[in-house]
Amino acid sequence: MTTGEPSPFDHRMAVFDSDDGFVTAALPFLGEGLGASGEPPPVAIAAPRNLDLLRDALGSDAKDVTCIPHTEWYTGSAANAIARAAAYLTAHAGPGGRLHLVMEPVWSGRAGRSARETTEWIRYEAFANLLFAPMSTTALCAYDTRTAGPAVVAAARRTHPETEVYEDPLRLAAELDAVPLPLPPAGALSLAEPRATTVQGWAVGRGLPAADAELFAAAVTETAAALAPLGGDLLLWGEAPACVAELRSVRRLDDPLAGFVPPTAGPDPGPGLWYARQVCAYVDIRDDAGGATVRLQYA
Repeated sequence: MTTGEPSPFDHRMAVFDSDDGFVTAALPFLGEGLGASGEPPPVAIAAPRNLDLLRDALGSDAKDVTCIPHTEWYTGSAANAIARAAAYLTAHAGPGGRLHLVMEPVWSGRAGRSARETTEWIRYEAFANLLFAPMSTTALCAYDTRTAGPAVVAAARRTHPETEVYEDPLRLAAELDAVPLPLPPAGALSLAEPRATTVQGWAVGRGLPAADAELFAAAVTETAAALAPLGGDLLLWGEAPACVAELRSVRRLDDPLAGFVPPTAGPDPGPGLWYARQVCAYVDIRDDAGGATVRLQYA
């Protein structure tokens, strides 16, 4: 999927350990965006405190920078962040996606809550190099070692082309997916048919509110449609909010980006996996000689 051709997407990284360090990294970057001819005003997505620091440092130029608290941007999964960025660029960027963005993750929230969440964030950072490759967007990802931690920063370096340890995104994704999924519990419910009403009723019984249960059931049935023909029963287990579904396909997907690209009128993996990634906190895909296993976890 990678060609070796240079990408117009400029994916940078700044590492800092102080308030002054953040300003020192972000200020010239935003100045670069302000000075770019014909480009819309740059955007800073960061912690509210850091946005205040930037406004003070920018002075009169602050009015020309769009500031968005990162708690309003990073509100869901890594796939949600990808979709939000794509929608924002479509609505606000210049021709070809021209725009300068400072992007600071919320490490005290979903992205830094656990090793599992961090893995998905690293996947997001890696896949950004492929998903936004055709766009002339310039992004500066801001990593504060006071909150992100050394292991997270070290992993993130592998996702930014300017570093000496940059890895091909597909190679990095394969490394993440080489970790086997835990076996389903012995008490998992087995269903021969992935019917939405059955899944929804089960999820409500496990404590999910009705609206969430409906979303989870839709994610399961949409995924089942995308994976057809299925190669086994649907398995369900867990308690709210971490309700889990596992489906098996008789064919391999062989596409690490399955579900990260918005659906089109073309063939699957299509809307099912896209919908599932937008609704569920985690979507794990494992290909093997006999097909593919897809595991959905609602939260």
